[in-house]
Amino acid sequence: MSKQEPIQEMICISCPLGCRLSLYKDEKEELTVTGNKCKRGVVYAEEEFYSPKRVVTCTCRAESMVLPRLPVRTTTALPKEHIDELLKAAYELTVKPPVSCGQVLIEDFNGTGVNLIASMSLARDRAPAR
Repeated sequence: MSKQEPIQEMICISCPLGCRLSLYKDEKEELTVTGNKCKRGVVYAEEEFYSPKRVVTCTCRAESMVLPRLPVRTTTALPKEHIDELLKAAYELTVKPPVSCGQVLIEDFNGTGVNLIASMSLARDRAPAR
């Protein structure tokens, strides 16, 4: 009898240990995780397998001569199936200074409860000295 092959392998990023996780499905289609050294590894593997999410960082246009692109990020992890659409919306977005760090630029993206916020403050451009 041969050993069952894992359906997926991953490295856990929940703690500094970086455990090598193997995911298996049994005859009842229930997920089993091996290789974890703490309980967080199981939670991480299950979430990553069934509903992967990522914090998104990118830039949007800013009407500023000082900083033409403003760094932005999501407030929490966004389901992966929404990332391309959020990036498109962010790249189409143009903000007018002043903008405060943490200011919500897109609220509750696609009903996910995730906001896109400014990662830094941006003051109004000063008029050139005469």
